[in-house]
Amino acid sequence: MKTHRLFVAVLSLASVVPALAQADAPPSRDEILGLFGLMHVREQVVPAMESIARQQRAIILDNLRRQNPHIRPQDMVRLNQFTTDIMNELPVESMIDDMVPVYQKHLNRSDVEAMSTFYSSPAGQKLVREMPAMTLESMQAASPRIQAFMDKVMERAQSMAKEKDSQENKTRESHQ
Repeated sequence: MKTHRLFVAVLSLASVVPALAQADAPPSRDEILGLFGLMHVREQVVPAMESIARQQRAIILDNLRRQNPHIRPQDMVRLNQFTTDIMNELPVESMIDDMVPVYQKHLNRSDVEAMSTFYSSPAGQKLVREMPAMTLESMQAASPRIQAFMDKVMERAQSMAKEKDSQENKTRESHQ
């Protein structure tokens, strides 16, 4: 009787261990792509990148105007067109392919299953719907802080350039 119970226990354990190991295994490419589908990753990559590009373009244009107040309007138009063209060439599918191994590295099958359950829920789908707006509004809220930081960086760079010029002039004068 004891042998029979031990045999049943070992057999039960043998059936549970592979299931546990499978849950901790890295998710397959298809599982990750399924999660991406629930998260609407493809639909969100382009608007997110466009938002980042718009913000960066505004910062660059503002810095250009301050450094060169006489910049020609046609140069500004060319810069805007350049960034638009670049965004149209964004390789979304390749970027998604690049993301799959990253998710596989950091998540296991049970993580992906839990996330898929969440993103399949009404709350998960609401988060997916609202995330682009929340991201954009967050970036807009942070924009003045980013601009102030960029201003400090530019000031420091200009100061360093002036110091270097001053030191080079002193060195030249002492050698003459």
